[in-house]
Amino acid sequence: MLILNYDEVKQLLPMHECIDVMTDALSALARGEAEMPLRTIFRPQDVRGVMAMMPSFRHGGAPLFGLKAICVFPDNAAIGKDAHQGGVLLFSGETGELLALVNASAITEIRTAAVSAVATRVLAREDASELAIIGAGVQARSHLEAIACVRPIKRARIAARRFEKAQLLVEEMHPKFEFEIAAVQTSEEAVRRADIIVTATTSFEPVVRREWISTGVHLNAVGTYSFKARELDTATVADATLFVDRRESALNEAGDYVIAAAEGAFGPEHIRAELGEVLIGSHPGRTSKGEITVFKSLGLAIEDLASAAHVYEKAKQQQVGSGVELD
Repeated sequence: MLILNYDEVKQLLPMHECIDVMTDALSALARGEAEMPLRTIFRPQDVRGVMAMMPSFRHGGAPLFGLKAICVFPDNAAIGKDAHQGGVLLFSGETGELLALVNASAITEIRTAAVSAVATRVLAREDASELAIIGAGVQARSHLEAIACVRPIKRARIAARRFEKAQLLVEEMHPKFEFEIAAVQTSEEAVRRADIIVTATTSFEPVVRREWISTGVHLNAVGTYSFKARELDTATVADATLFVDRRESALNEAGDYVIAAAEGAFGPEHIRAELGEVLIGSHPGRTSKGEITVFKSLGLAIEDLASAAHVYEKAKQQQVGSGVELD
């Protein structure tokens, strides 16, 4: 079994490569070449975190099983740790042998933003250049890099619950990009006049409201995967064309959809398509410059499997990682 730590995954999975890996994975899912159930979430009483288990299977010439077992502890940011902690297990789809244990924090950090970049590449206007990011944690950092890979960003505004945290992120990221990056005091200030919006928060209440956003904007809502939490208000989701990573997941886990649907704003027909269906051309994406598009990302097990498989093959070629004999 090959073990790959956080730094090794970061080395082996640059953002531009992961965007292509995610494009392939979501396209394969849309073609029926991958299978997975809904994630299982275990919430023990009186514990500040949860455990999620996400299995998947990829068909093809080299079939693989994947299982991401991850704990999510939102308070970790206060002690300088990623909220996501765990591993992705990779198994042979022919013999069941355990091939690799891959650091899940790095996989989640990179692939989540890469999927948003895929959505942005196919759904945002070609001339979109004003970026707003709500949140200043791990995903804010990776999304800044990812969105810049697919659109010619001219300016980015960062807003967070604590202004000083947004300032720290700007100080860290400013030297890495040629475009202007600024911290702002409120979510409203960040999203007004933005062409692309990323919400990457742990908020249970909307951080974006319809009256703040312009026609033609594209939003990536990535911060929650609980049916009890949402980052977008009902009016935003109702006025937008809604795309998801997977319908079943959205109908069961996406508070941005579930809460608005429970209020009577719309039904399942409001979801135009899964992102993979747009990628393979079976459903249209954006149809006009003035259309508001929303991609609700919940994170899929097949994304973790595809990322882990990619780094596993590269690690073998480059002789990276630590091997452990299991026999």
